[in-house]
Amino acid sequence: MVESNIGFIETYRDPSGERGEWEGFASMINKERTKAFGKLVESAPKQIPKLPWPKDFEKDKFLAPDFTSLEVLTFAGSGIPAGINIPNYDDVRQNEGFKNVSLGNVLSAKSPNEPTPFVRSEDQEVFDKYKDEAFEVQVGLHELLGHGCGKLLQETEPGKYNFDINNPPVSPVTGKKISTYYKPGETWGSVFGGMGPSYEECRAECVAMSLCPDYGILQIFGIGDGSEDINGEAGDVLFVCYLQMARAGIAALQFWDPNSRKWGQPHMQARFAILQSFLSAGPEFCKLQHSKEDLSDLTIHLDRTKIQSHGRPAVNDFLQRIHIFKSTADKEAATELYDRMTGVDDWYMNKVRPEVIRQAKPRKVFVQANTMLDGDTVILKEYEATPEGLIQSFVDREYI
Repeated sequence: MVESNIGFIETYRDPSGERGEWEGFASMINKERTKAFGKLVESAPKQIPKLPWPKDFEKDKFLAPDFTSLEVLTFAGSGIPAGINIPNYDDVRQNEGFKNVSLGNVLSAKSPNEPTPFVRSEDQEVFDKYKDEAFEVQVGLHELLGHGCGKLLQETEPGKYNFDINNPPVSPVTGKKISTYYKPGETWGSVFGGMGPSYEECRAECVAMSLCPDYGILQIFGIGDGSEDINGEAGDVLFVCYLQMARAGIAALQFWDPNSRKWGQPHMQARFAILQSFLSAGPEFCKLQHSKEDLSDLTIHLDRTKIQSHGRPAVNDFLQRIHIFKSTADKEAATELYDRMTGVDDWYMNKVRPEVIRQAKPRKVFVQANTMLDGDTVILKEYEATPEGLIQSFVDREYI
C-alpha cells in the first residue's frame, strides 16, 4: 500500500539534460483508480496501432508498464509533477519495461474557482467542470502509452541490427528507405542531448492528443459509454483536453527567456509546439482572437466540431515526424523541425508574452502533511491552505 521513489531522478534542471536532481516522495496506492488505469494498459496493443506510423517503427511487443495511481503524502523536490514515468533510461524502457505513477491528489489539488486566462467566458463553465477529468486523461495517455511506445532502430552491436539492414523500413515522412539509425553505444540521450527531454515530452503529449479523441479510450477512463457524441459528456472532456493544451501553449511563453531566446521548462516548450500544430490546422479550427491592440482580451477560439476533421490530423502529422526522427536518430531533421515549431517570433515575444506575464497567476504552492510518532501511534498532521500553514508544515519537519 505504501510506495516511495527516491534518488537522482529528473534531469530537467540541468542545461545538458544529463545530471539528475535528488528528490523523492512517500505515497499510498489508490486501488480503485489503479484498476481503471490498468484497463488502459491492457488495451495498449489495440491502441498503439492507431498512432501514425508503420509497425516497423514500433516495438515488436508492447512492454506493458506497471501502473499505479498514488495519493502523495509528501513530495521532496523542486517540483510536484502530476505523473511520472520511470526509469529515465530509454534503453531500460525499450528492453526491460517501465513503471508509471499518476499522482491523483496532485491532479485534484486546486485553488477555488477563478477565471482562467485566455479561455472564452462561454467556455469557462465547461472548462471548470471537466478540467480535472481532461487532465487525468491527458496524463494517463501521456505516461502509459506516450513514453511507452516507439522503437529505436539500432545497430545493437557491430554488425547486428534490430531491423533488416539489407531492406530498411520506409520512412512515412520522406517515402524513402531510412538511412540513419543509432550506432553501437549510442543512446537516445547521447544523440539528442539537451534537446531530448523537451522533445520526448512533446512526443508523449502528442500521443495523448492523438488518442484522446477516441471515445472508446474515454470510456476506459469512465467517461461516456463509448458512443461518439461531441456534445455529450465525453465530447465535453475531449474539447477541454484540446482547449487545455492550447491554453497551456500560450501560458508557456512565461517560461521563454527573451534575452537568451531559450525555453526554461521542457514541458512548456512542448506545449507551445503543440499549440502551433493546432493553429496550422487553420483558423476554422483554432485561432487566437483579440480586439484590443494590447491583447488584453486575447482568447482561444477552438471549434470542438472540427477536432476530428482538423485538429487530430494536424497533431498526427506533427507526431509522425517527431516520432520517426527519434526512431531513426535523425537529430538534424528533428532539430530543424523542433526549432521551427518552438521558435518565438516578434508577435509572440512583444505582444503575447507581456500579456501572458501580466495575467499570470502566482505559482501554486502545495501545503503538505507530516507524520509523527506519539509513542507507537502514527499521527497524520495536516495544515491549513495558508502561508502560515505552509511555513508550519516545514517547521514541523525535524529532519530538514
